[in-house]
Amino acid sequence: MTHVPTPESAAVKYAGTRPRRSKPFSMIREFHLADWFTLGNAICGMGALFSTMSYIHTGEVRHIYFACALVLVALVFDVVDGRVARWRQTSSAMGRELDSLADVISFGVAPAMIAYGSGMQGFFDRIVLVYFVACGVSRLARYNVTAEALSDGGDKVKYFEGTPIPTSVLLVFLLSVAASLGALGVDLWFGAITFAGLQFHPLVLLFAVSGSLMISRIKIPKL
Repeated sequence: MTHVPTPESAAVKYAGTRPRRSKPFSMIREFHLADWFTLGNAICGMGALFSTMSYIHTGEVRHIYFACALVLVALVFDVVDGRVARWRQTSSAMGRELDSLADVISFGVAPAMIAYGSGMQGFFDRIVLVYFVACGVSRLARYNVTAEALSDGGDKVKYFEGTPIPTSVLLVFLLSVAASLGALGVDLWFGAITFAGLQFHPLVLLFAVSGSLMISRIKIPKL
């Protein structure tokens, strides 16, 4: 007598062969303690942008001070999130990408915006500032791609290739000193040069140098 399988028996027989559905990605579940410090970094960077725009709108120098201070606080968050990740021994691809995005805001876009607000608003100034941000983005992308090779097979990166983007805090500190001395706008250090009817501030060349060092092949040991 031929046995005809019922729908119930067929379901039981083939239940084990059905592909399991992967769990949907949960941002909250994937967040580690270090990632919250990374968000603090990004928040400080955004605060620096808002403070700079407030200075452009009101002309009150205190907003430049706030912007520069927030970039420095972002650096503290950037250092702490790495230490927390090592302490907790937790790291993820999401955390690495989050860190890069936060660094772009706080140490790339924010310093360029502070420079623009401080008076580097000429056509050639803008080209240099865009170049600076592009170098920072490229530097972080290269780091993410080559991090495994730079670690020499270990768990920790042994050295940086090119200067890290947080070194832009030196430029921010310089601009805060300029602000304290009233060297903003038309009084910006080294003045301005007009070429073909377009303005250029020599001080912006520091950003060109910083960006070029980021994408260089200079090896810097990681402490």
